[in-house]
Amino acid sequence: RASPSILRRSWCGGPSAQRAVVFIDGEAGTAGLQVHERLEGHPDIKLLSLDPALRKDEAARQDALLSADAAILCLPEDAAQEAVALLDGAGTVVVDASTAHRVSKGWTYGFPEMAPGQAA
Repeated sequence: RASPSILRRSWCGGPSAQRAVVFIDGEAGTAGLQVHERLEGHPDIKLLSLDPALRKDEAARQDALLSADAAILCLPEDAAQEAVALLDGAGTVVVDASTAHRVSKGWTYGFPEMAPGQAA
């Protein structure tokens, strides 16, 4: 497991002991940069970031995921599934921006009335 010293905290807003710690896994990508930009000034959120050299280090990512109150996954589907597996049932709240955990094979999205058996 990675040492906590590899983590950088980006302190947002004013001093508060009640701020939620949020880790954006994939913060260097397009979606991650957008999420980071929107959250970085929020007074109730502390952003937790990995050193850029450790972005792909599984142990460092797991440590960050487990250290956070919430994790926002801005990753491709396979990587998002791997990130959830790293949590191993921990209490971290996860928001997944990919479709990895919100679509089902064989289901029609958008126009269920067009697919027999899927209309409400």
